[in-house]
Amino acid sequence: MSFQLDKNTVIVTGAARGIGLAISHRLSDLGAKVCGWDLDCSPIENDPAFHATCTVDITDEHSVSLAYQTSLGSLGSVNTLIANAGVNGPTKPAWEYSLEEWNKVISVDLTGVFLCTRAVLEDMRSGNFGRIVVMASVAGKEGNPGACAYGAAKSGVIGYVKGLARELLPGNITVNAIAPVITETSLLDEMTNEYIADKKARIPMNRFCTLGEIADMTAWVASPLCSFTTGQVFDVTGGRATY
Repeated sequence: MSFQLDKNTVIVTGAARGIGLAISHRLSDLGAKVCGWDLDCSPIENDPAFHATCTVDITDEHSVSLAYQTSLGSLGSVNTLIANAGVNGPTKPAWEYSLEEWNKVISVDLTGVFLCTRAVLEDMRSGNFGRIVVMASVAGKEGNPGACAYGAAKSGVIGYVKGLARELLPGNITVNAIAPVITETSLLDEMTNEYIADKKARIPMNRFCTLGEIADMTAWVASPLCSFTTGQVFDVTGGRATY
């Protein structure tokens, strides 16, 4: 079986920049039809990697529903979801977090994943086929001091992926997560220099992962080649993860 995605019709959330943009380009290069979702799609409106784009707030149920219907109209069907959109939130101790700051991280990084996966599942279940790939983080497995809200959301995402995968069995819909370490994206703008240095020091390979490495892993998990693995977490951590 060749590593081609010409039968994949894909929604990528957080597609306008960083990891989501890299994933979208990789999937498109492999033949997938990609619809990019973001709060601001202006950077990708003329990007040939995208078959279509949708402006959407993934924390808003109505916005997600409208975007999904628009995506169906553009793609004809949706059999792949890459739930990538996320925020890091402030890097500071949990006792300094306001409830508003906590709620924003949880609503984007956890509730947003729920709303987006729920939107695609009816059609995937009807067709008995789908690929759902959720962007988690090593912080959801090991915790990162200074980012407890982010770690809590990503840990929740991992639990959600494992539970949802089992709810959909038996069948041909797989649900998996990708758990990278910090990547050099615009999320670094939300972090202090001390926080960034500490996290790099925890990686045995002594570097952050690249956008291409995450995109390649995501493409494989979303491909027909990954047909017998579900409810799992694929690490891109340079040796940091221990399980």
